[in-house]
Amino acid sequence: MNIYVGNLAYGVTDADLRDAFSASGEVTSASVITDKFSGQSKGFGFVEMPNKAQGEAAIKALNDQPLKGRNVRVNESRPRESSPPRRNSY
Repeated sequence: MNIYVGNLAYGVTDADLRDAFSASGEVTSASVITDKFSGQSKGFGFVEMPNKAQGEAAIKALNDQPLKGRNVRVNESRPRESSPPRRNSY
């Protein structure tokens, strides 16, 4: 199960996400999304859990709960919607 975690404090690390979610079960991966140029957190991340029941338990346990000073938004990740191709304006 792929889980979206939003409203993250900028100081939250991959390890912080893994620790928070591992209380509900096995965590396959946890990553905070960062800006590719500055390396600064974009304020959201993803956690992958192999067991759907444990993932749903983690969502219920952690949604709207504080993590490093901010209440996080946690829900099942939706597939990325395709966006129209970018046009170059020269």
